[in-house]
Order: sequence, then C-alpha cells, then structure tokens
Amino acid sequence: MKFLDLAKVYIRSGSGGGGCISFRREKFIEYGGPDGGDGGRGGDVWVEVVDGLNTLIDFRYQQHFFANNGQSGMGSQRTGKDGDDVILRVPVGTEILEEDGETVIADLTELGQRLRIAKGGNGGFGNLHFKSSTNQAPRRANSGQEGVERTIWLRLKLIADAGLLGLPNAGKSTFLAATSNARPKIADYPFTTLHPNLGVVGVDGAEFVIADIPGLIEGAHEGVGLGVRFLGHVERCAVLLHLIDGTSGDPVGDYKTIIGELEAYGGELANKARVTVLNKIDALDAEEREFLKDEVEAATGTSIMLMSGVTGEGVTDVLRALRAKIIEMRAAEAALGMEAEPWQP
Repeated sequence: MKFLDLAKVYIRSGSGGGGCISFRREKFIEYGGPDGGDGGRGGDVWVEVVDGLNTLIDFRYQQHFFANNGQSGMGSQRTGKDGDDVILRVPVGTEILEEDGETVIADLTELGQRLRIAKGGNGGFGNLHFKSSTNQAPRRANSGQEGVERTIWLRLKLIADAGLLGLPNAGKSTFLAATSNARPKIADYPFTTLHPNLGVVGVDGAEFVIADIPGLIEGAHEGVGLGVRFLGHVERCAVLLHLIDGTSGDPVGDYKTIIGELEAYGGELANKARVTVLNKIDALDAEEREFLKDEVEAATGTSIMLMSGVTGEGVTDVLRALRAKIIEMRAAEAALGMEAEPWQP
C-alpha cells in the first residue's frame, strides 16, 4: 500500500427539504385545514477515526464527499425523510486543517473519535406549522436551509513512542530492520527512505513503536532534498533517537546540521528528549571510537552512546535507554494533564 500523509478533500453537507403547502380534503368535513408537513434535515459530514488504517491513500481516489439532501415535506402532515450522513474514515493521528493548510480544526488522536465538520441544513416548515387562530388557512411554507460547502486538508502524523532522526545513510533503516519486523528499503545511496516507516521493537519484555522518516540534509527547512515535510511524523513522539554516522568524517558537523534543521522547523521538536548515538562503529577500531565519542561529546555537551546496527553491538543498550526515556516523558506528560496516556511497558 502506498503511503500518503496529506490529502485535500471537498465536502458538502445536505440541504434541508422544503416545507409543503397542502390542505386536508375529506368528503364529509367542510373545513379541512392545512396539513403540509415539514421538510427533512440534510445529512451531516463526519470524520471518524477507525482501526486498520495507517495512511490516507483512500483519499487519493475520492476527494469529494457530499451528504444527501433532505426530502421535501408532503401532505397529510408527513415530514420529509432526513438526508443520509457521509463519513470520512481516517487513521489515528489525523489532523483536520482549514483550506489554508495551516489552521487546525481538530487533532484526532484516539480510536473511535468522531467530529462533525459540516452540519446539514434544517428542513423548512410546512403550512401546518403556521396555522393559528387568526390564520387558519396559511398558504406559506419555508424552503430548506442550504448545506455547508467547504474544502479541508487531512494531514496524518504517525503516533509512535520514538522517532529516528539523522542524515541520509546514517543507518536509520538498518537499525529499524535489525530491531523490528519492519522491512524498509536499505541501500548504499542517500534518500533510500522516501516515506515514513513504523516498527514495533522489544527489549526486556516490553514493546514500543519507532518511526523512521526520510533523512534530513542542510537546507531541508527551505525544501532542499525531501525538505521537512515528514518531520510532523515525529512531533508526537516522546523521544527522538538521533543517529550519527561514525564513518562520515565530520560527526560534529552532522550533529549540528540536524539540530539546526529541527530549530528551523520550529515548535517543540528541537526541545524534545533525545538519545544520541554514534552508529556504524563496526567500521571503527577501539581508539577511533573513543576519539570520536569524546570529540562529539565535547563539541555538543551531549552524552553519546555507541552502536552498530549491522552487527547488533550496543543495540540493546540503546533500546533500554529509549525505553527509560519513553517511560519518563510519558509520565511527565500525564503529570502535566496532557491528553497523551502514560506509556505502559
């Protein structure tokens, strides 16, 4: 299934049915009186979070969603049938945005959430509604209320416990493949990963979800490479796992490049808890490992872990550090009264 995380959708709720002008006619009743019924209500447009979806690919093939109009009222005091609602089924983590693509209408983060984004029009009153002691034969009825037509954007932000960050070829996909059943594309050229991948990893009997996004390069916030389009997928993560290529020749520069792009992206992403790892140590001898570790720690003021995603060296320690950070951050979120539920190992 192709991954799609952004979709433009056109919606319209149903218009209400018109009221009816009708008079009762019976053989032995001299004055029948009005009996026109009201029009039915137009259908609503809903967004519902359902299980089993992890992409917005369905909205590539259908972008227009129109609810049914209400039926007009009829004689014999019969009210018109209400229009059927239409439901947009989306995965967990979907944001609903206005047409400008920036104003957030709602953020749907829980399974089963429903939101009405376009209300159907009310049905018009029939002439029976206007009957009174001074107007016993009204010849007027209301038209139904018009439906609501609007354009919205759906944007998916994957919900994961930890997110992978790094330059292209830093070993993110290799790490995900080595620690989970996910099978991302792995090759020895940049930008192998073209869309986010999710993997469930386990350590010490506990499981958590890791999101791998396409690599960032310098100038990504200006659209260079694949830009920062996919950074939204790690916004919801409790912890970021920052992988640095130990064979790149300039690990300090690589670290600063990623941090600079996070700061340019804005929001709270640059301030999220991070576990920083020097990867590909299988290609380094013991002296080179210690030298690079000390160099990066001195330049960044950050504690650095060592790991090789290929051989598995240090991977378990990194997963344990991630798990501890996730538990810590989820507990902090719960203490602050945030909507995120505490992570359960």
